[in-house]
Amino acid sequence: MFRHVGDTNGGGDGNKDIAVRQVTVTPVRAHVGDTVRVDVVIENKAEGYETVPLEIIANRKVVARKLFTFGWTPAERIFRESFTWNTRGVSPGEYRVRTEAFVWGDSSPFDNFLEVKKVLFLSATGSPFPDGATSGGSATETDPRFVNRAHREGSVPAGEVGPAGGY
Repeated sequence: MFRHVGDTNGGGDGNKDIAVRQVTVTPVRAHVGDTVRVDVVIENKAEGYETVPLEIIANRKVVARKLFTFGWTPAERIFRESFTWNTRGVSPGEYRVRTEAFVWGDSSPFDNFLEVKKVLFLSATGSPFPDGATSGGSATETDPRFVNRAHREGSVPAGEVGPAGGY
């Protein structure tokens, strides 16, 4: 494959526009030392390609990171990535979880992140949860623009909240 001399880190002159569309955190009640899984759905809305950092942030601190490549196949628009966060050594408390993908030159950077509204609660190892609940549960945040567009385009049967076949 040949690249244009002005091409740095992929992408060339192509329009780059990705969006974090959905984030799921499991469990949302855990003990310090447990592993938390974060599943992310990303949409490539343009023609550009690039490899960028994709980060999981808890209370403004990066807790997981990987490189994410998008755009090599024009037909591939929806990507799924999974992260694990080992909470060993983390202080007990409430954590806001956010996923962020930084793309230099993205035509709409406002949708390159998504924060889960429900907080992740970490209790000290062996301690009960304040509300008496057990560990577990999950929380999913979906970008409402993605859901609404899928409904407008008719790719979602009535009563469903995402594209046919899921995200």
